[in-house]
Amino acid sequence: MSDILRPSPRYKPVSLFVTCMIDALYPSTGVSVVEVLDHLGIKTEFPMAQTCCGQPAYNSGFWEDAREVAKQFLRAFADAEVIVAPSGSCATMVRHYYPDLFKDDPVWRNRANRAASIMWEVTEYLVDGLGVTDLGAKVAPTRVAFHDACHGLRGLHLKGQARQLVSHIDGVTINEMAGSEQCCGFGGLFSVKMAPISNAMLQEKIAAIETVEADVILTGDCSCMTHINGGLSRQQKSVRVMHVADLLAQGLRNSVGQA
Repeated sequence: MSDILRPSPRYKPVSLFVTCMIDALYPSTGVSVVEVLDHLGIKTEFPMAQTCCGQPAYNSGFWEDAREVAKQFLRAFADAEVIVAPSGSCATMVRHYYPDLFKDDPVWRNRANRAASIMWEVTEYLVDGLGVTDLGAKVAPTRVAFHDACHGLRGLHLKGQARQLVSHIDGVTINEMAGSEQCCGFGGLFSVKMAPISNAMLQEKIAAIETVEADVILTGDCSCMTHINGGLSRQQKSVRVMHVADLLAQGLRNSVGQA
């Protein structure tokens, strides 16, 4: 894991790493991140050459393939001063595994170390990097609970950041869910290779959701969101999982509309 000194991200433009799943399935979540950053007056850039972080290949043991994908990421973000991603999973890949992936290649290792030092997950960036917890957002009375996605929770220590941001949204009540830190069973290719185990884990997560008084479940990774929402939909449950950035952006739009 990387122990690289991290420079302050303050007063610097942000390069958005939107991630594969958001690009392909949830582009509106990427837009939500930009809306939040625009609200704070932060210049946001989108390197068009970005693709994947390489995590699927890395986790499957195809390290040579992962290195090639990672090299493209490093080229795309070579000029970035700060990289922000709406995914604890992808941010963990860059922060903790890129330096190890290139440990035997001095040139690329230096580039990997630099990328690792400037990579931030979006709630971490706002709270820990900028010291922002209150965006002035407003929503109709809404009860929320959290699913703490594994990579963000365990790799980046993400938990309190999203709760601090959401607790300052006017109209929101946070009800903690039992087992919020328990894996939903997605795990990338794990859900394909170990489908019965993955489904059993998903059923436990759905059972936990059923016990909490919440209108929406918030998370910081669209992979978990997809997996859990699929299970909820198949069981015809009304509650759904939302990316925390989408609720923040929705609250900002409401705030502007009521101003």
